[in-house]
Amino acid sequence: MAHVHNIEIIWDELMDAFTSVQSDRVYFLDRHTGEVFFVPSNLEDEEFWRQIETNRDRFLEIPSFDYGMERQLMKGFIGAIEDTGLKELLGGSITGMKPYGKISDILSFFPEERDRLVEMKDEFLASRVKTWLTANNLFAETEAMRILRI
Repeated sequence: MAHVHNIEIIWDELMDAFTSVQSDRVYFLDRHTGEVFFVPSNLEDEEFWRQIETNRDRFLEIPSFDYGMERQLMKGFIGAIEDTGLKELLGGSITGMKPYGKISDILSFFPEERDRLVEMKDEFLASRVKTWLTANNLFAETEAMRILRI
């Protein structure tokens, strides 16, 4: 039976790691200290990688947020838009058709939709983090808290 102890994990740091799209970094959570840290993905320190491998129960690699997830989220968002003109603009933007602009630029003219996208992203990421925490036997004390406990 595993020894259970409480540690604090700073929610914002964990969310930053989960939302990072920087492919040159690998993020980890230290289950003993609650620290979220990253190292360059091309780090050539064999001792470091051996320690990470040897201590898999302690150091959990935090999954990256990739382009495919972003596209999936955006397709769901665009599919739920009722305004056909806006839906067409955003659909053209996501497929890279010209002369459409960036989605963030288009949504700057539609503040309610922009807010809905932000809320949708937040919900998606919170669900993703919660699923990861559960899969790794890490539990939040309450959802309202911004500090997680192990």
